[in-house]
Amino acid sequence: MIAEVIVDIATSETDRIFSYLCDDTVAEGSRVHAPFGGRVTAGFVVALKETCDYPLEKLKKVTAADPMPALNAECLSLAKKIAARYACPLAAALRLFLPAEMRKGKVRELKKRYAELCAPLEEVKEKLSKTAKNQLAAAEFLAAHGKTECAALNADFAGSVAALEKKGLIKITEEQVLRDPYKTLEERGAAHELTEDQRRAVESIQSDSRTVQLLHGVTGSGKTEIYLTLIADCLKQGKTAIFLVPEISLTPQMLAQLRSRFGKNAAIMHSGLSAGEKFDEWWRLRSGEAKIAVGARSAVFAPLENLGVIVIDEEHDSSYQSETAPRYSTFDIANLRAKRNGCKLVLGSATPSVETYKRAKEGEFNLVPLKKRVNQRPLPEIVIADMRKEVRRGNNTPFSFALQSEIEECLSKGNQAILFLNRRGYSQTVICRDCGYVAKCENCDVSLTYHKDEDCLKCHYCGARYRMLRGCPECGGTHLSYAGTGTQRVEAELKNRFPSARVLRMDNDTTSGKEGHFKILKEFGEHRADILVGTQMIAKGHDFPAVTLVGILDADMSLHFSDYRSGERTFQLVTQVAGRSGRAEEKGKVVLQTYDPENEVLRYAIAYDYEGFYENEISLRAASLFPPFSKIVRVLVSGEDEKKTIEALRGVYEGLNALKESEPEAFLFFNKMRSPVGRIQNKFRYQVLMRLAENRVLAQIYKICAAQKSRDVLVSVEENPGSLA
Repeated sequence: MIAEVIVDIATSETDRIFSYLCDDTVAEGSRVHAPFGGRVTAGFVVALKETCDYPLEKLKKVTAADPMPALNAECLSLAKKIAARYACPLAAALRLFLPAEMRKGKVRELKKRYAELCAPLEEVKEKLSKTAKNQLAAAEFLAAHGKTECAALNADFAGSVAALEKKGLIKITEEQVLRDPYKTLEERGAAHELTEDQRRAVESIQSDSRTVQLLHGVTGSGKTEIYLTLIADCLKQGKTAIFLVPEISLTPQMLAQLRSRFGKNAAIMHSGLSAGEKFDEWWRLRSGEAKIAVGARSAVFAPLENLGVIVIDEEHDSSYQSETAPRYSTFDIANLRAKRNGCKLVLGSATPSVETYKRAKEGEFNLVPLKKRVNQRPLPEIVIADMRKEVRRGNNTPFSFALQSEIEECLSKGNQAILFLNRRGYSQTVICRDCGYVAKCENCDVSLTYHKDEDCLKCHYCGARYRMLRGCPECGGTHLSYAGTGTQRVEAELKNRFPSARVLRMDNDTTSGKEGHFKILKEFGEHRADILVGTQMIAKGHDFPAVTLVGILDADMSLHFSDYRSGERTFQLVTQVAGRSGRAEEKGKVVLQTYDPENEVLRYAIAYDYEGFYENEISLRAASLFPPFSKIVRVLVSGEDEKKTIEALRGVYEGLNALKESEPEAFLFFNKMRSPVGRIQNKFRYQVLMRLAENRVLAQIYKICAAQKSRDVLVSVEENPGSLA
């Protein structure tokens, strides 16, 4: 048999089929060990055939790397489409479907040795000396408890396993043991009876013939219960499901609900797991032991077959766009899988993206509205705190007088509060008041952030750490000031102003490790803290019944970015954060602090008027020809050698400019420039920005850019990028 193999080397030079001999242990989708270029490398079998044009005696042989094919037929087909769509090597697309450590051979099944008696206890005792007390005790233990792990048996009865095995009195077997990422996870949330609105939503989704269903429900409207009902129906039909959430911090909470409903049928997939845990969870899905994959963006590549439903919760979130090559859209991948399996793709959000909502309004997607909260409670009242007036009144703290008063009342009633600020650290920048020097990272063109608890400066782009300045390196001055407010400073101010309050902080600095998010959320959920301060990871999906107050400390932060989506993102963020309040019996309240209280985006958010916001926003986009009435394409060229990077940029620009001249009607805007952040991790960054009126030139853009890639320079293409920084 001839195996057509793609070697696991993601370069254009090796992006072609190589033929090898193989035996019948190798199947389509198998990972193999393949002799290549004087060494053995990993590869993927993409097809099998009986003959080839190359002389058989000159073909080398491959051997299977795993007991069963790692990739099923759907994965192979999808990888080929991804490679074609994003003009990337097929090996790079195939890698998306496997845990990275598995590909590199750094992880294997965890196997443990077990012992059991070969004969009845009395027969075993007759063959043992009365002085062999440990062996006798071990035999009695095995007779009473049956098969036991060898390590545990040796721990209690030293040396017994080897001695009993040598005498042929016990049988040793080796078995795979699956590592559980969340052993301490408390399963919660039994099935609830659906409300009339939820029942109508489920019926609408199941009866509609369209693939994509948009579940547009206000915060607290019970979207999760609808997802779980749809998944339960799929399992009854013998089908599988994928459940995507935008933040790793949300996955444990969701897994707890899934496990309480579906037991071990749910497997979790995200980057926070150990290598062994990632492999075992992937294996449970590939082997069919688990039927539901829950996780962040990468879980869309779960090795499941016979899919019955794919759910993308908080579909508007920018984290669903990959930031590494190939820069795929999670929606696009999910849509391909849904169409192949003939299943529903359910998008859920209280604040759908403008692009998604437009497609639903025009009938391409089925629009399923949920306009009321499950418990019929009103949405929390949002009050505006005008920070201009606060400054005039001499209030230089991060908290308006209105927020301080609300916090005091909230604490006096024994309730909880959430304070949101999308900026971590103690202060954003350190500035010399004598000469204006700003502390910047040596590797990146960005200012450093001061972290008070560690008394150091950190770069939030590359992670570099620097000692805190005691004087200005430019002029020697000692008048250093701290500009901006971060979550650390808010936490410190809270503890100073409300000394009896128990305060938790949740940001990238406090959530390291697999269970970093989970532990903080669990502690807050058990009411072992009164106030939770955090960045956007606390903004969506969480359900804390005792939270009656939410404070949004700087609503303007995302409002004035030089990004056509700044208004949309601000509306989404305000609505999502506000939705954490008043989810139980007591009415919720939100204090929104802003320097621009008359802004129309904030006014729509205060009224929870998504329709009004959408109509206003879509008219602005139509007038300015921004997405969804066009497509923005960014080509980012980066490398450590600035000269080579600029040469590659020139090649990209010339190729794209020639395309523009041949297809002028397809381009609304075209220009090259230095990236807003000109250097990250010692790599110089330049970009070409385009706004396209038509998608038909996309494939050519990818090909032109792929031709300029090299070992020294990375060229990546992004469609409607989440950030232009």
